[in-house]
Amino acid sequence: MPLSAPRGARRRKLRRRADMPLLGGARPPIAALLALLLLVAGATALVLGDHDRTAVDKAVLSSQQRVAEDGALALRASLDESVTDLQRAAALFAGPEAVPADTVLDKLGKVYNKWRGLAVIDPAGGSLLAARGETIPLADALTGKKTDADKDGAPAPRLVKLSSGDTRMLVTAALRGGDKPRLLVASGTLNVPGISTGENRSLLVVDSAGTVLAKDGPSIARTAWAKRAAKTAAAAFAKIPEPGGHPGASGNLMGGTDKHRTAVGYAAAGRAPGETSPAGGLGLSVVTSVKVTEDAKAVRTQAFGLVAAAVLLLLAVLVTWVLIRTVQRPLIGLYLESRRLGRGELDRPVRAFRGREPARTGAALESLRGQLLGGRPTRAGRARGGIGTRTTVIVCGVVLLAWAAPLLLLLNRAGSGVTVPKQLVEDQRRRTDTAADRVRKALNEGWADVASVAQIVGAGSEKGDKEDADAGSATKAVLQTTLREHPRYRSVYVLDADGKVLTRAGASPRHPADRKPYADSVAQLNTSGKEPAVAAYAAVPGGKGRTVVGEYDPQFLISMVTRPGLGQVWLVDDKHRIIAADRQHGFRAFSKLPGSHLGDLVTKARKDTNGTALLHRSGGGSSLAAAASFTGGGAVRDLNWQVVSEQPASWLELPEYTAQRHTMLAGLLGVTAAVACLGWLHIIVVRPLRTLADQAEALAGGDRKTVLFPQHHDEAGAVVRNLELIRQQLRTAERPPAGRN
Repeated sequence: MPLSAPRGARRRKLRRRADMPLLGGARPPIAALLALLLLVAGATALVLGDHDRTAVDKAVLSSQQRVAEDGALALRASLDESVTDLQRAAALFAGPEAVPADTVLDKLGKVYNKWRGLAVIDPAGGSLLAARGETIPLADALTGKKTDADKDGAPAPRLVKLSSGDTRMLVTAALRGGDKPRLLVASGTLNVPGISTGENRSLLVVDSAGTVLAKDGPSIARTAWAKRAAKTAAAAFAKIPEPGGHPGASGNLMGGTDKHRTAVGYAAAGRAPGETSPAGGLGLSVVTSVKVTEDAKAVRTQAFGLVAAAVLLLLAVLVTWVLIRTVQRPLIGLYLESRRLGRGELDRPVRAFRGREPARTGAALESLRGQLLGGRPTRAGRARGGIGTRTTVIVCGVVLLAWAAPLLLLLNRAGSGVTVPKQLVEDQRRRTDTAADRVRKALNEGWADVASVAQIVGAGSEKGDKEDADAGSATKAVLQTTLREHPRYRSVYVLDADGKVLTRAGASPRHPADRKPYADSVAQLNTSGKEPAVAAYAAVPGGKGRTVVGEYDPQFLISMVTRPGLGQVWLVDDKHRIIAADRQHGFRAFSKLPGSHLGDLVTKARKDTNGTALLHRSGGGSSLAAAASFTGGGAVRDLNWQVVSEQPASWLELPEYTAQRHTMLAGLLGVTAAVACLGWLHIIVVRPLRTLADQAEALAGGDRKTVLFPQHHDEAGAVVRNLELIRQQLRTAERPPAGRN
């Protein structure tokens, strides 16, 4: 054989492959399938690592962060309410004539008892016009940053430290009326949020410098980790909060030693960008800590992950080899054979192919070769070359799903026997108790607002009886202002002694028509219907039985019980009927709680002032449930309402559930890779190959009229183009010579 023969053979081989497509056809989906399966195998080996004690610590740490966020939110809401209450109360005394300073303080003292001291100051000379309660530092009251929200330039709320060492928040509002400007100043105690503490839990309120301003629980403020937590919380205050999360920076850390661990959560009582919150600019943060007394159970999944990854690697290689042998190589062979026939190289027969569609196409090409040599079209039976290409792809998919489906549906299931730390159950109780305290305070604050309106209505009525014939118009204006400035109400109105509506602002009143006004309190107006009706009643002083009523908007109650990371939350009345629920899950008014265990829990919680909680186990899994009653009295003392919460244990960051989620993730990735790539292969190759076999057999059977058009620029499309060339050659050969009749 000449020395140049190998080089010539290579040239001929390159010429034969010159127009073969490189990017289309079977190559991309098969290569993508192999690459994705290798990635899934690597991810399976990585994510299914052993989950040791640190995973449980993470669940407890996340819980402490949520507790701190609840505390920060409650602290900010309480301080904001104090600021807005004073500003709104001052606005109610506005008028053409100045209300005497002593009268202002007397009326405020009858309604609000939250402030330690009240004073009216002349800002021009700094003189004290009237005072009630503890002494207010006048120098601090007249200095400080001015707030843009106050047209009269009253100083913004700020923190001051008294000589006794106690910290006070000073709130200032302008008293508009008369010729001389005056300032109404109130001092309030900076208390820790309403979170129940115990022998293991501590609570701190720190400022932007990390100084402890208030504390509750065991004294830990001087420990090294407590100082570190305070500094971390102070530094985090300046961070921009994440959208949709807690309105302020928050986080967690682990303090203490390995034997005496302490889980710490911190959260800034800040405000989100664009949010209005007077207390959000004070630089306060809440730090909570609890001793971790349990040693977590380690979950071993590393060996399982390695075995699963190794099995997937073997299956990936096997499936890729099968697809290359049964799909890719036959397609390339058909292309080369059809191209040879299209060029007129008819000296050797078309080789036989394995697989049903390639065998059918190859048999048709052999028949066409015979016809090009002068033979006649034949309609021989279809060649049956074994298993079809579609069946091969389906079998490969079933093999891969046999690996992925157990991971997605069966293996590493946590079940109902998961070990849940007692601390998480306790945190569920504390957070539920905090939510109940938050709702109680919000309803009491609403009643205080209504009571302050009643004071103004009473003063206007006395004045109207003597001087002003338009007292009704003035009352309506006060009600409209109250409704506009208090989004918690759906309507505000005045009732006479018989319960008849005299003046109203907002939606239609839902006070029972045949009932006299309730005594000063917050009352539940209905026990059935589509929407709960709750209202605050405050008698008008000297109003001959008249009462101001503020009906709460149901959305306000929903917002009060909506807290992330607490699960499903319900507000129930004394008959265990649902009054409100969190936004995420919704509710049907006055329906019963879902589950008898929740009803039993509510009954038990009535005897415990700090609420109660349990770990409920059922066949479907475990859940943390808690209930807490309203405590502390106030206008809601007769409601006997409770807040109930339930959170599936699977939502917690426990190692068993983490392993389950990672296993399901690996299975889901395997299913996605198999379905996507094999589906791609079926659409791009299998269906066109079946169509190609039909077209080749039709052409071999004598169909010379059907023009063959390729659908894609790939191997199957190249075979179709070659068949079209063969069709044209056969049609030319069969055409009779010109001039023959």
